[in-house]
Amino acid sequence: MPEPDLVVVADTSVIINLNATKRAAEVLSSLPFRVVVTEIVTGELTEDRRGGRRDAELLAALEKAGHVQVVSLDEVGLDIFSGLVIGPAGETLDDGEASTIAYAVEHGIVPVIDERKGLKICSARFPSLRPKSTVDMFADPGVMEALGRDSLSDAIFQTLRNARMRIPPEHVAWVIALIGADRAALCHSLPKAARRP
Repeated sequence: MPEPDLVVVADTSVIINLNATKRAAEVLSSLPFRVVVTEIVTGELTEDRRGGRRDAELLAALEKAGHVQVVSLDEVGLDIFSGLVIGPAGETLDDGEASTIAYAVEHGIVPVIDERKGLKICSARFPSLRPKSTVDMFADPGVMEALGRDSLSDAIFQTLRNARMRIPPEHVAWVIALIGADRAALCHSLPKAARRP
């Protein structure tokens, strides 16, 4: 992840994953960089409220406590955003992912996104970006130190169960070693082969 004092921009799914841990403030405060989200991401979380989720409210509390900052796209970012949401369905992204990538390009920072399609389009169109995932945040040494192994294990298990967090292939073994095979078997967002006891 980035060096201290840098900034990353997080997508909607990342905020949902962090909230599902019930330890989002602790995770965010132990990272060596600041986390921002776009206004468009906050809008997506507000829309999700109809499904009974409280992520917009939880994000507002994180913002008020100074753990997250909400930012807007400038003209350059809005142009990039338009190019990511307009076009054939197979070549476009949802608004949250598009705004996250657009802000990252506009400011030369790291986007944190979890969805395969978003990662694929980001890599194809903006190869100089090096997107990270929610799991990269959890794997930061500062998070392990702040939460401790058992609490981090519980936090990741909660987000796998309650938010169905996607785990990039390169992190599957680390996650299973952390949460244990028995709990991994209960997490349907993990690859089927990884859920075998």
